[in-house]
Amino acid sequence: MTRKLLWRRDRAVQVAILWLVLMLAIAVFADRLAPYDYAALDLRNRLAAPIAFGGNVTHLLGSDELGRDVLARLLISIRMSLLIAFGAALIGAFVGTLLGFLAAHFRGWVEQLILACADFQASMPFLILALAVLAFFGNSLPLFVALLGLHGWERYARVSRALAMSSTAQGYVMAVRQLGAGPWRLYLRHVLPNIASTLIVTMTLAFPEIILLESGLSFLGLGVQPPLTSLGNMVGYGRDYLTRAPWILVLPSLVISLTTLSISLLGDWLRDRLDKTLS
Repeated sequence: MTRKLLWRRDRAVQVAILWLVLMLAIAVFADRLAPYDYAALDLRNRLAAPIAFGGNVTHLLGSDELGRDVLARLLISIRMSLLIAFGAALIGAFVGTLLGFLAAHFRGWVEQLILACADFQASMPFLILALAVLAFFGNSLPLFVALLGLHGWERYARVSRALAMSSTAQGYVMAVRQLGAGPWRLYLRHVLPNIASTLIVTMTLAFPEIILLESGLSFLGLGVQPPLTSLGNMVGYGRDYLTRAPWILVLPSLVISLTTLSISLLGDWLRDRLDKTLS
């Protein structure tokens, strides 16, 4: 890769990091930044235009069909979507890594069973599975986050299994085992820290998929339910007013696109820097 291309990529990564820092700051201070309660109604100012399109300062980014402030809802939606995606990513990483370690440790039929489940998960269209589960069991935020957490666990299982099998063949692991270390101490204190960088890279690459999946399910009405709001929820409500009030849909869609793009750029950069298997 030429120096010019490296400079452009590093500059893009820097912009991506700044955007993600901004999103995290908004998620932390959303309540203080929001000019109104995100669920407060202002029927006199329904579908008010943003100030850049001739609106007034009452609603800087306009209002939706119920007069709710778009800026306030956008700030709270960023927090909700990031919390859901982060929680789901942690669940997927925990479940996948645990199963990967079990497969690497026990081998035999345990390994074959876990790999068979991973193959089934990878072959099943997850959106259809999620629609079926939410339609059958009903929707609640904990169930929704847990369901999203099961998305992509198989990639963590495969990565952690392969890396754990490689690490256990190293001299330091064999020495610790000879000293009498149990399986939990062996994998948590010695194997996991040495493969953590690869797992982190895997998580950053899976994070945008979870954000898009949450947005898609919320867009279909099976994600975050009112009075709560998320970016996908805002897009779903705004589709009926695309010609009359496009700002309801365009702003959260732009945030989704920029956030997923930024995380993908950061994940690629981390993969090149941390994943030693790509050398």
